Amino acid sequence: MDADLDAMSRNELIAEVKRLRDAIREHRDATGHNLCWHHPQLWDMLPEKLNPDIAVPPWPKFLRGCVRYRESLDRQRPDAPVLDEEFET
Repeated sequence: MDADLDAMSRNELIAEVKRLRDAIREHRDATGHNLCWHHPQLWDMLPEKLNPDIAVPPWPKFLRGCVRYRESLDRQRPDAPVLDEEFET
């Protein structure tokens, strides 16, 4: 699956690591409503191009999961500032 790495030079490997680190940092630094989004651009960093076969829970279960995620942020990052903004498309 990662055979492409075997053909890369040291400099190409370093560039690839930096590219992947940038993508991870962008994902890590997401805040506000961006914490909740589907992130296919992160998956596009992989050499194999797939359309992931995702399954989506029905709305009530999905929303309960969102609430649990937000509650986990309260536990894990109680010091995080609150961004009181509505999501707009």
